[in-house]
Amino acid sequence: MTDATTSAGGGPRLSPPTRPDRRWRVDPGPAAGAQSDRLTSLRERFAPIVERIREGAVARELASGTPSERELPHAEVRALAEAGFGRLRVPEERGGFGVTVVELVHLVADLAAADSNIAHLWRGHFGYTELVLLRPDSPARDEWLRRIVDGAIVGNATSERTGTTLADISTTVAPDDSGTWRLHGRKFYSTGTLYADWIYLAADRDGERVTFAVPTDAPGVTGIDDWDGFGQRLTASGTTVFDGVAVDPTVVSAYRDAPLSHIQAFYQLYLLAVLAGIGQAVVDDAVAFVRPRTRTYIHANAATPGDDPQVLAVLGRLSAGAFTARSLVAAAAGLLDEVVATNEPGVGVDHALLDAAENAVYQAQVEIGPRVLRSASELFEVGGASAADRTRALDRHWRNARVVASHNPAVYKERLVGEYVLHGRGPVDAWERYHEVGPTRF
Repeated sequence: MTDATTSAGGGPRLSPPTRPDRRWRVDPGPAAGAQSDRLTSLRERFAPIVERIREGAVARELASGTPSERELPHAEVRALAEAGFGRLRVPEERGGFGVTVVELVHLVADLAAADSNIAHLWRGHFGYTELVLLRPDSPARDEWLRRIVDGAIVGNATSERTGTTLADISTTVAPDDSGTWRLHGRKFYSTGTLYADWIYLAADRDGERVTFAVPTDAPGVTGIDDWDGFGQRLTASGTTVFDGVAVDPTVVSAYRDAPLSHIQAFYQLYLLAVLAGIGQAVVDDAVAFVRPRTRTYIHANAATPGDDPQVLAVLGRLSAGAFTARSLVAAAAGLLDEVVATNEPGVGVDHALLDAAENAVYQAQVEIGPRVLRSASELFEVGGASAADRTRALDRHWRNARVVASHNPAVYKERLVGEYVLHGRGPVDAWERYHEVGPTRF
């Protein structure tokens, strides 16, 4: 509620706005109740680590030009794990924090505002955690929850460069001559795996797509940091090789046996949370650039850039863009929380709700990507050539946003949203058709 008192004329008099000593963020609304308290508490818990990550982000970026030069932020990732970041979604009664999807995307965006690489590399972990939470009660589910609570990080090695679509896969798992099941194959886009303790992957088992996880230190597993994209350079999204890795056949499950769930929308929403964080980083860096600046232009409107209405207008647009991106992510996350609440382990979720929620994620994607990319370019309007100084690394925001937004091009989502609003054909229909051939979960 608005804090108001009565004015002399009898109407409400709004209290003057306060200036909280924290970075800008969009918080859940009044209806969030305990959720808001929990989110505030968790932000405070992770704040010292996130701030250290923020302080080292530019230096890491400047040293990340090629795979041979860069140093991956293992210490920063492990610090987050030890503080419990990886168990955010695990229920409180099982040792986690029990956060909602809304709370999770806020925390991911906060982290991405500090360093989008580190936020992004956790995507596979949270996706796998989500899959574990969807499973019926079992000793295997209990064991995975315990591992996650104990600090284990799960990476992914699902996608390949073989074939023509995600459904084409050449990695195999099959028994050898002695009867031991062996995993053979080569994966790419293995985001987060070099930081992980386990790797979630997909393989072909006698013509059928199956999924399971193996330890990163298992004999025959080799991770290679050969990701050479111009953005998100520290996510370790490179190659993982499996050369005769022994696999327990009892942990292998057929993809087609898993009911459709919110997981596809979750993976896309996670990327949007990263983009929202980049949008906030753009605002933070623009403000930090303008605040101490004294040099201006002959055609300027004020003696200093900080008083120039045109510079202030740019900052206003950047801030509005970041606010919009975060708000859209939170709104879509709220719909996913409603879907999760309908889940029946082994049966699945309410498909009508899932269609609406996944469509909302697509709508958010259509808006957020272009908005953040535009902000990352407009950032340079607040200053002259000095903004392009390499030591500031301000170009990283556009490069990182472009790479994140390229994971699933928004042009396809525009069409799917159009089909949904005009014909009622929802995203779930496409996933059900794809499910028959066993797509990857990424």
